[in-house]
Amino acid sequence: MAPQLTLAQDPDADRVLSENPLALLIGMVLDQQFPMERAFAGPALLTDRIGEITAEKIAEYDHDELVAAFTGPPALHRYPRSMAERVQAVCRAIVEDYGGDVTRIWTEAADGRDVFRRLKALPGWGDMKAKIFTALLGKQLGLDAEGWREAAGDYGDEGSRRSIADVVDPVTLAEVRDFKQAQKKAAKAAKAEA
Repeated sequence: MAPQLTLAQDPDADRVLSENPLALLIGMVLDQQFPMERAFAGPALLTDRIGEITAEKIAEYDHDELVAAFTGPPALHRYPRSMAERVQAVCRAIVEDYGGDVTRIWTEAADGRDVFRRLKALPGWGDMKAKIFTALLGKQLGLDAEGWREAAGDYGDEGSRRSIADVVDPVTLAEVRDFKQAQKKAAKAAKAEA
């Protein structure tokens, strides 16, 4: 039975994330310069617009039609064209490297560091995104790869409220949002002092 995620804070969108691992990964792609819960609601909107989402389907999808699906209304992201292109690039990599099965990224990994390395190798993924998704896999999807917490860095800390990996209800969403705001405020203050 698939875990019941609550990342989008919308039952239909969360069902799509819970049932389709690629949808969850796409939500993580969209979680950039955009509200977390809206980013993770994006895969449900995409499913409504193009039907079931698979890596093969998106990899081969007509570029302009995919951009139109991302543009909406409503748009799946504040930068729909670039995010459509990024999602398509990620899906092409999944088809090429994992035969279209996104779960192979973590189910065939040697350990947590390997999960992190495989995620970081995806187009447009840096350290932070790979660490957060590794933490999400471990905290909410039962990833038991040895060393996943270490590979996730601070995002893997038990009881933390740093990222989408820690969102399990509206309260934890607010706590994560507060943490992110405090981080931005501290960074801004440090920049002003420099």
